[in-house]
Amino acid sequence: QVLLEESGGGLVQAGGSLRLSCAASTRTKSNTYIGWFRQAPGREREFVGGIRRSGGSTDYAASVKGRFTIARDNAKNTVYLQMNSLKPEDTAVYYCAAAGLPSSRWSTYDYWGQGTQVTVSS
Repeated sequence: QVLLEESGGGLVQAGGSLRLSCAASTRTKSNTYIGWFRQAPGREREFVGGIRRSGGSTDYAASVKGRFTIARDNAKNTVYLQMNSLKPEDTAVYYCAAAGLPSSRWSTYDYWGQGTQVTVSS
């Protein structure tokens, strides 16, 4: 069973926008924090940001703060990553993941989606 599934990736020009979605199975309900990560070829997996399912407060990496916004729709068990003012360096595979507590460390996450490719052309 797929517990987390991302969608919405694609190719966009620099300065453009994309919105990624992360549909979460109800089996992940006990995981109270949904994080977004990205990984570019040859680089470490990087924390982008996350959201608390209860209350909706968010965290962001410095590299995306002010450009990316994370939101949730609990009725749909879906978390969104709105990405604006995209830069070529944002090119990566983007993953959503579920954790029991807020964390920026990928090793603390219990469940992962399969990832979606985001490519930003210059």
